[in-house]
Amino acid sequence: MTFDLTDSVSQLVKKNILIVDDHPFIIEGYKNAITRYNPKQYEFFIAQAHDCKSGYDIIENNNTPQFDIAFLDISMPPYEEKEIFSGEDLAKLLLVKMPSCKIILLTMYTELLKIKTIIRSIQPNGLIIKNDLTFDELLSAFDKVMKNEKYYSQSVVKMLNQTTHNAIEIDQYDKQILINLAKGSSITDMLINIPISLNAIDKRKKHLKELLKIRSGSDDDLVREAKSKGLF
Repeated sequence: MTFDLTDSVSQLVKKNILIVDDHPFIIEGYKNAITRYNPKQYEFFIAQAHDCKSGYDIIENNNTPQFDIAFLDISMPPYEEKEIFSGEDLAKLLLVKMPSCKIILLTMYTELLKIKTIIRSIQPNGLIIKNDLTFDELLSAFDKVMKNEKYYSQSVVKMLNQTTHNAIEIDQYDKQILINLAKGSSITDMLINIPISLNAIDKRKKHLKELLKIRSGSDDDLVREAKSKGLF
């Protein structure tokens, strides 16, 4: 009995995968899990990047194929020139450039506020706390997303099941205000970078300080507390 290997390979379903993480050993872990997933049915083409800039360059490259699934670490070296400050910003770019791409976000954040903000703004197909990450966990997440199901790791599910009456949510303008404050931007620069009025910026700063219980009224304290809660 003989087998036509060429015909067998041609029947494999091809999937394009993007992995962006600044830890090489984690990228290798993702790749090992992906390539072991149903090898008789799928053939995977994997592109990888190690920071926001290299991820941006891949996504914006006209020769890049449409990705089916993207694994994005949230905390990575930013690409300030293009205002890509995190994996969240890369995810938003992907949602515009490749709307059919399924997104799996990975993070070290364990603040309920940050998790809810991620889910609200990105609506990822998968969200994994890195402390939950094992080989089996990664395979399970990949399997769920491949089957068009959502996957949240156990810590995410536990946090979402918590009852809270004072969950804080911020929008993109709030985030830009915090980023500019952290950079020490002048009022003039803030007005250029954020398309709202000075009065609106002041009101949002005051509101953020109330939400985060900043009693001193200091912008530095606001930035410090916002960073500790993973707001930007």
